[in-house]
Amino acid sequence: MPAEELTADDESATVTLWEAAGLTRPWNDPRADFRRALEGPSSTVLGVRRDDALVGAAVVGEDGHRGWLYYVGVAPAHQGRGVGRVLVAAAEGRLRTRGVAKALLMVRRENDAVRGFYASVGFAEEDVVVLGRRLDRR
Repeated sequence: MPAEELTADDESATVTLWEAAGLTRPWNDPRADFRRALEGPSSTVLGVRRDDALVGAAVVGEDGHRGWLYYVGVAPAHQGRGVGRVLVAAAEGRLRTRGVAKALLMVRRENDAVRGFYASVGFAEEDVVVLGRRLDRR
């Protein structure tokens, strides 16, 4: 069950998966995010299929120094079966081949199950505060 780079043809299946996994939010357009990742020179969308069905997908990108994982999602019926581990390993592999030394991701504080998953694959909570500002609104 290797991860592969997805294409524009995978947009609908990927967004449906992200919605089922509870990753989407009304203020972020997952279709636009999918397209932006595919079009960017330093990002892509990785996917895992089982029996030709998309069961996991993640955006991976980098800024030349740090890599970021976004929208790491696994279809609910396939959670706990190693799909997330495959996605994270593939994203890390892509970042390593591009010379990136550190991978980061953001998890909502209340999402204990997902925080536990990331701890199990080697991610640790950093002593930082993420600050944000919406640029698409005034």
